[in-house]
Amino acid sequence: MAESMSVPNRTRRGRGGLAQLSLGNLTLRGYSLAGEESFVIVPELDVVFDMGRAHRHTIGMSNVLLTHGHMDHAAGIAYYFSQRNFQGNVPGTLLLPAPLAPGVNELMRAWIKIEGGRTPYKLVPMRPGDQHQLRNNLYAHALKVRHVGPSLAYAIVEQRNKLKEEYTQLSGQELVELKKQSIEISYRIEVPLVCYLGDTARCDVFENEYVRKSRVLVGECTFVEPDHRTRAAAGKHMHLEDWMGLLDTLENEHIVFTHLSRRTEMEAAKQYFSERLDDQQLGRLHFLMDRQK
Repeated sequence: MAESMSVPNRTRRGRGGLAQLSLGNLTLRGYSLAGEESFVIVPELDVVFDMGRAHRHTIGMSNVLLTHGHMDHAAGIAYYFSQRNFQGNVPGTLLLPAPLAPGVNELMRAWIKIEGGRTPYKLVPMRPGDQHQLRNNLYAHALKVRHVGPSLAYAIVEQRNKLKEEYTQLSGQELVELKKQSIEISYRIEVPLVCYLGDTARCDVFENEYVRKSRVLVGECTFVEPDHRTRAAAGKHMHLEDWMGLLDTLENEHIVFTHLSRRTEMEAAKQYFSERLDDQQLGRLHFLMDRQK
């Protein structure tokens, strides 16, 4: 078994009992079990994917990217906004599938009435193909997936300026002079940093370049046992066999599996993968909830 599938040096029990995975200059912190609770924080990007039951470490993130409305992913929405207001933070921003926005508005109005206060909140309805600026040069792109009910995946993409090849040998002063002449010396490139698929069956989203080329791809692997393929298909979830047919097409440095069912023990899940893949393939695979020391 490759070392990264047991992840003794990368995955540990994080603050507040959360799983924590360090991948270069990005940290993934969260909790994810199918039907129970799912959220993944990326503090360097000021983002939490899904909300779960609003763990205290989600409150500090300014941006919530909600994939769909199932309770294990969305139960903490009202509490998140209320706590940010209580702690004196600016209102957070919730990106969500557009069809869910009316219901979340009703939810917030109901809780504001129950609490007797005025909790500010910001919703950004998203549809496949939409993008939203999170901060300077950092954007969230909404992608179409296939799950039960309105659902989205999100890719976090950084836009960078790259110097044109013909100017790479010039000095700093020469470049300054060209800019003074209003000459375009650079061009814009996109660098996909993290893609979070949420819950989805295998579908066309895996052909998207943001998915295939993100530095970190976070995807569900709810079912792994051979006799659970029917369960996976019925709930529009990913099965181990779906991933087996995709790994050779994915260029990600790291692939992080979430949303494992309690029907499967962690060690058994890792063993299923280890029996099918060589050490090089296993080297980039991680289970978020693998907390082995």
